[in-house]
Amino acid sequence: MKFIFIVQGEGRGHMTQAISLFELIESLGHEVSAVCIGKSERREIPEFVKKSIPTNIHLFESPNFITDKDNKGIKIGKTIIHNFSNFLRFSKSLQKIHQLVEEHKPDVIINFYDILGGLYNAFYRPQAQFWVIGHQYLIEHPEFKFADGQKVEKFLFFINTKITSFGARKKLALSSMPLKDYKEKNLHVLPPLLRKKVKQLQPEAGDFYLTYMVNPGYGDEVLDFANKNQHIKIEAFWDKKGIPKAYAPLPNLIFHQVDDELFLQKMATCKGLLSTAGFESICEAMYLNKPVMVIPVIGQYEQACNAIETEASGAGIKGLNFDFKLFDEILKTRNFDTSFSKPWTDEFPLLFEKLINQKLMVNQHFESLCPVDYSPVTQ
Repeated sequence: MKFIFIVQGEGRGHMTQAISLFELIESLGHEVSAVCIGKSERREIPEFVKKSIPTNIHLFESPNFITDKDNKGIKIGKTIIHNFSNFLRFSKSLQKIHQLVEEHKPDVIINFYDILGGLYNAFYRPQAQFWVIGHQYLIEHPEFKFADGQKVEKFLFFINTKITSFGARKKLALSSMPLKDYKEKNLHVLPPLLRKKVKQLQPEAGDFYLTYMVNPGYGDEVLDFANKNQHIKIEAFWDKKGIPKAYAPLPNLIFHQVDDELFLQKMATCKGLLSTAGFESICEAMYLNKPVMVIPVIGQYEQACNAIETEASGAGIKGLNFDFKLFDEILKTRNFDTSFSKPWTDEFPLLFEKLINQKLMVNQHFESLCPVDYSPVTQ
């Protein structure tokens, strides 16, 4: 079968998931003929993404978040106004996606939570099946735990998730813990989608804490803490523009530009991960049995829910800020064991292959009902 990916370029999680699924689909003998990644002025697509997906990569303008003046939290109102005001630019993106679909004629389009992916399926109604994948689709599962309060943010999270999945034939909901499929919503629950590189790592006990911040404004917070607590070593990853690849403002603190291989090396050798509450990084830490402390991005309801799931799974704790000292003290008195996540995570290839085989069986059945006649046409 032939696939096309549509990938949200906000943060690293959806892009690393796309890399993982690309590797799996190609290993099963199928083809990913094109990968469309949403871009914005706020972020650059990391170089490791382009290197890890050896196929046609196409960038398109896509809606994105607007942050506060400190470049930390999300401003919901400004985000909505900004994205609506750029409707014409985004309509050109839809046309670009359609041209690629017409050119490659995929059997399946897989959307990694990009809002234009859902709008494309709704407006253009391609012949290809439309599948969506992401942790966010788990909100339709009856066992999903929601964060209290933030009613406006919760409503907008629901709306955004609904738009990304308009007309989806399959919703592939990634979960850090095993759950049953929810057939009423056409929801297939799958394990976290981790790359082979993560599974090949050999964890070690290091002497530093690893941190990743989805918005570089948190860097000042980390810098201030490191300056006051120089006995605690920290290695941080961000995507702040105009900063060297490795920036060491203090003897106990190094900022790295987002580098996938280096990040995973540091993950395998750190004492623990302290980061914003992105699903992908949490699951990588769980697989390597590294404890985590998560700080949900203000205004991003999805991350508030991720923090609840982190504590419920036993992977770690929720924090209010980048307090490495508190995390260090907690680790001295508590053990976090996430070894249970390995068997579940390792099931992803088998479960996804079953979904592909189901699609192939449908194709074969349709072809048997509607055989193609290749005999010469006579007058």
